[in-house]
Amino acid sequence: MRPLFGCLALATLLSRGLACPSPCSCSAKRNGRLLAECAYRELRHVPRGLSPNVTILTLSANRLARLSPASLAEVPELQSLWLGYNHIAAVEPGTFAGLVQLKNLDLSHNRLAEFPWQDLRNLSALQILKLSNNRLASLPGGALRGLRELRSLWLNDNELTTLARGTFEVLPALAQLQLFHNPFNCSCKLFWLKAWADSTSVVISRAGSTLCASPARLRGRAVTDIPGGQCVAPEAQLTYLSGPVDAAPAGDGLTLTLHCSVAGIPPPEIHWKIQTSSGRRVDIRGPTVARDGVAKAGWQRFLAFKNGTMAIPNFGKEDEGTYTCLAVNDVGIRDVSVNVALAGSGNPVEEFPSRDDPHAGNPGGHSCAKGDELDPHPGMGEKLVIVYSIPREARSAAGEAQPRIPLGIPMALGLLLRW
Repeated sequence: MRPLFGCLALATLLSRGLACPSPCSCSAKRNGRLLAECAYRELRHVPRGLSPNVTILTLSANRLARLSPASLAEVPELQSLWLGYNHIAAVEPGTFAGLVQLKNLDLSHNRLAEFPWQDLRNLSALQILKLSNNRLASLPGGALRGLRELRSLWLNDNELTTLARGTFEVLPALAQLQLFHNPFNCSCKLFWLKAWADSTSVVISRAGSTLCASPARLRGRAVTDIPGGQCVAPEAQLTYLSGPVDAAPAGDGLTLTLHCSVAGIPPPEIHWKIQTSSGRRVDIRGPTVARDGVAKAGWQRFLAFKNGTMAIPNFGKEDEGTYTCLAVNDVGIRDVSVNVALAGSGNPVEEFPSRDDPHAGNPGGHSCAKGDELDPHPGMGEKLVIVYSIPREARSAAGEAQPRIPLGIPMALGLLLRW
């Protein structure tokens, strides 16, 4: 009788360990994993009473409509979670965040218009993610960052119109991707996907069915076949002017004037970044001067015009630093920078050789004249030095006075190599 009682006791312990709710059937697999099979049960909620040791939970083909952090709190050791073919329209943030061992997550064939992408930050072991056949209209940039083990991603049959640049480049293990049957807008914002698809080893399933829904001229064309000539990365060149722009306010000091010429398709926007030697940082996105020539509130110091001209009236030592023009369009960003310094001189013309003298000049540098283009990739240590004349009568016996130069006095500008 003792062996019989021992078997009964062991069976009782095992049954308690599995803790299987009545709608489900539970079993232990040969590999030690515990399976809770709860599919096709007409369930409207995740059943309570699951064993915390369950590693595989199947809830496919039920009537689940909503998931919350409490829904899966009993099964923190899950490695596979199958939730396909339900009615799930909402998943609260934090629902999956605690499932750090999860390798397979299937939410396909539901009604999701939104997803708690932040939960994926904790799922570094995830290998398969199925979100196909939902109503997802966007995938935030960086949403998949950290999924270094992800091999298979299903996003087909959603409502995606575009994807952020680099969305899939953060997935080093990705081997299979499904994007077909989405209404993609094949503007230049999506041009990166064509370039990525041409260079990647990832298998893009049914790439021929991954089609443009807009614009009209590209409707029905494969996303991976967007004409390259319609999208051109931006280019930028900086030139300087030796006098103020017409719209610059009147004053009695020097006006630094730079002009940024840009090209690309679509036409790039012009942004400016300024980093002064005193530590001040200024970011300018778009013009700071209105069409009527009046500076917008708070932008009287840095005048950025729609045509790409930047003017800084009464330029002084405190304005020295790096001035960067950025050309930005849907294809990418191009920037060109110049370091600007201010120096006084009794005779600026003599400090620079003539552009016509082939034997003159600074080793590694060159002199510039009005309208010169600045190398978008200047050498290390190059500075655009503004040298202006200080009238001798303005000097005091104790030394040079702080320069105050009328705008009409000629100026010499050039690139000098810092030694």
